[in-house]
Amino acid sequence: MGSEREAQFRQLAADHPDSPMVHFSLGKLLLDERRHAEAVESLQKAVSLQPDYAAAMVALGDALVGSGRRDEARTILEQARDTALAQRHASLAEEIDERLGEL
Repeated sequence: MGSEREAQFRQLAADHPDSPMVHFSLGKLLLDERRHAEAVESLQKAVSLQPDYAAAMVALGDALVGSGRRDEARTILEQARDTALAQRHASLAEEIDERLGEL
């Protein structure tokens, strides 16, 4: 089952359902544990709450790839790259390009 850390993040998400950072943090934890389908859910919530959250989009792309949803991953990673460039975050855009090249 889940860790104490996961339980804490889930409680934070329940207490602060409109916080993209909380949903991102939970999603990253799940992604790190290779629980891709669960990670997708949390990361989609983070992105829906903050559509310009490039780091959450990248993590969502990784979770989608891990779930075998490569076409969806490509779409979200392309959006993440555009967002990163709009935010003048060239190094993140380069990192995203590498992920796209691997798809």
